[in-house]
Amino acid sequence: MSDQAGIATAPHARVENVRLGQRLSPAGGIEILGADLGAPLSPSLKALILKAFLDHRVVVVRDQHLSTEEQYAFTENFGELEEHVGRHSDARYGIVHAVTNLDKQGNPTDALETRGNYFWHTDKSYHALPSLMTMLHAVELPPEGGDTQFANMVLAYERLPEEMKRRIEGLRCVHSWEASRIASGSRPASPEEIKERPPVDHPLVRTHPDTGEKALYMGTHAATIAGTPEAEGKALLAELLAHATQPAFVYTHHWRPGDVVMWDNRALLHRAVANYAMGTHRRVLHRTVVRGTVPV
Repeated sequence: MSDQAGIATAPHARVENVRLGQRLSPAGGIEILGADLGAPLSPSLKALILKAFLDHRVVVVRDQHLSTEEQYAFTENFGELEEHVGRHSDARYGIVHAVTNLDKQGNPTDALETRGNYFWHTDKSYHALPSLMTMLHAVELPPEGGDTQFANMVLAYERLPEEMKRRIEGLRCVHSWEASRIASGSRPASPEEIKERPPVDHPLVRTHPDTGEKALYMGTHAATIAGTPEAEGKALLAELLAHATQPAFVYTHHWRPGDVVMWDNRALLHRAVANYAMGTHRRVLHRTVVRGTVPV
């Protein structure tokens, strides 16, 4: 599998009434058209989605209008759903939670308590078992802007100088929920949250469990390098992040109403973009996350 293959000519296939659409960028992304994700998932459609997911990192399914229950049921096809950091009263469907720019009164605001989504990260990397897949369903969108960007960390690693590859071989990052909150200017982590999510360390270069490819594994949750002076570790991570988020490695998703976007946290960083009037327009997306495995 290569991220360089098939850029000029988009692949096409049909499963029932479903077809693969255009490749969305050289850095990743593929459309799936004609699917109804609210219906039971057939084996053939599941196979098509999984192949697109591994080949293109980001899968975009257009024109969906999923209830919370339907999104839950669809996501379950790909593994165990994760709990969110927040607490929910509904033991089942609270796992399908809203990512919004709304305050506690339901009004748009640019003064968010949690701002980590606007920094490059891979979901739940501060867990011993970080996220495999994240799924967002566009429910309400601003008239323009509110994009999400994805950085291909396989491409970023491949294009590192050989000297840097040797330098970082075997290094491990310390990922910290508490440090991430501080770095993003978010509400400080509570004592309970810190206790539930102590720092963990993962390989700086992880091997994808399904494809065997190597990828940088870092982002704003990565506080420093284990066994390295803090300032030196932070400087190395900043250098790698600047390299990995160059435009050549980034796909920017311009949301349409009804989009369902699924992405591979094992191979990507992502961030929301505050390129809209956050204090004026509502942005509401429903999110589900599938638990992954220990990075190696």
